[in-house]
Amino acid sequence: MESTSDLAPAVRSILRAAETRATPDERVTVRPRSLSDALAAATTDGRVPVIAEVKPTSPTTDGERADDPVELAEAMVDGGAAALSVLTEPEHFGGSTDALRRVREAVDVPVLRKDFLLREAQLDAVEADLVLLVARFVDDLPALLRAARERGFQALVEVHTREELREAVDAGAEIIGVNNRDLAKLDVDLATFESVAPHAPEDVTLVAESGVGSPADVRRMCDAGADALLVGSAIMDGDVTANTRRLVDA
Repeated sequence: MESTSDLAPAVRSILRAAETRATPDERVTVRPRSLSDALAAATTDGRVPVIAEVKPTSPTTDGERADDPVELAEAMVDGGAAALSVLTEPEHFGGSTDALRRVREAVDVPVLRKDFLLREAQLDAVEADLVLLVARFVDDLPALLRAARERGFQALVEVHTREELREAVDAGAEIIGVNNRDLAKLDVDLATFESVAPHAPEDVTLVAESGVGSPADVRRMCDAGADALLVGSAIMDGDVTANTRRLVDA
């Protein structure tokens, strides 16, 4: 992993917790639901492909949402979400592998495991359709990407810069998320996606992450080349079904 000295204190704390988290003894095998099929189905149906995130809390938001994760997930699907993201990081985001397991059993859309995964054994904590790999925090991205695929996972490789995009492409990533949040300062700028996306190969599925809060933001990211949008706080804050529908209908 690169030096973390320039990261926000909250992010350094998340990574320290991830480094020491216990890992399972048994390896998982997954039969994933296809994200590309789900995104295509949403587009055919006239919906913007939104990956809605079940996020009880986070270091960048105030308060906590204590609703049953399954009820939240079902409300998001009712609102038209093409896929779901479920936090499994427990210390800083209030997530759990049990919540993801329950959500995936309750819905029929692809479910992304959102966590900070640093080594292969951490992939085995729970079955999901996709796993998040943050390029900046992985020492050997090609190896971890390969390990994820060997288990059946699809992988969403997250980048923030053009250099990280090149690293992800070179590693063989097929689904790439461009995070508009700068993990050094936790600032959000939608121009990040606009500056990075044009340099991605045409056959890569691009996901715009963070900062999307309105239909105007949705249209802006889609105009910039987003194939899907990962949205958390803007959906979790208030009526989940209505918030989801407002974005997918943008």
